[in-house]
Amino acid sequence: MSSLLLAIGSCAAHAQDKIVEYRLGPGDGIRITVFQNPNLTLETRVAEDGAISYPLIGRVKIGGETLAGAETLIARALEAGNYIQSPQVTIALVQTRSSQVSVLGLVNRAGRFPLETLNTRVSEMIAMAGGIAREGADFAILSGERDGKYFRKEIDIAALFLSGKYDDDVLVAGGDVIYVHRAPQFYVYGEVNRPGSYRVERGMTIRQALAQGGGPTQRGTERNLRLYRRGASGELKATSPRLGEPVRPDDVLYVGESLF
Repeated sequence: MSSLLLAIGSCAAHAQDKIVEYRLGPGDGIRITVFQNPNLTLETRVAEDGAISYPLIGRVKIGGETLAGAETLIARALEAGNYIQSPQVTIALVQTRSSQVSVLGLVNRAGRFPLETLNTRVSEMIAMAGGIAREGADFAILSGERDGKYFRKEIDIAALFLSGKYDDDVLVAGGDVIYVHRAPQFYVYGEVNRPGSYRVERGMTIRQALAQGGGPTQRGTERNLRLYRRGASGELKATSPRLGEPVRPDDVLYVGESLF
């Protein structure tokens, strides 16, 4: 019961993250209302120069402003023109188009996607791109700018759901780039039924890697198995591996012939 409560609490904390302060930009759709003045209700889009046309006051530049800042600008203009005393202006963001995120690499529909909501996360952007392709890795690399500084984070997408690491599913911002690299590969050749390259699966062992290659042929044997692996210095070393040890990216397995 206590573990269930902790899991629920983690999900709730994840859902109640602080909303990012959004700044309006070209293409954003907004709805403006003024309390007790229904004739001033307007649904419009921010122009390329960051301005909108509003009744009574004409062109108002709100690009780069927060919603609260834009509300203040319009309210001041209405009051300065003696149209309304102490106007209460409310702006609702209908659709965001000014902020886009690029999703690149091995996803099913790579491209640039608008931030449709203020609190959009990495997993949601990957879903918008059709999910990770079959050849793609479990990890995504998020890069962008935060507080005027370069930002980069590697995110284990599978662990978000397998291990509940929700804190790693960070919010994205306009201009971010998400990149999914090719999944790590291992190679098997020699006396195996299906020689070739295969994806390194999470927690895969040498024995499982051999099974992926169809296992030894009638002439092959696991006793003559050799592993070729690069060390930290980049030097290629050959060893006789244990079948239960984990496979690493770029490992090469060679199955030799049986001597008997």
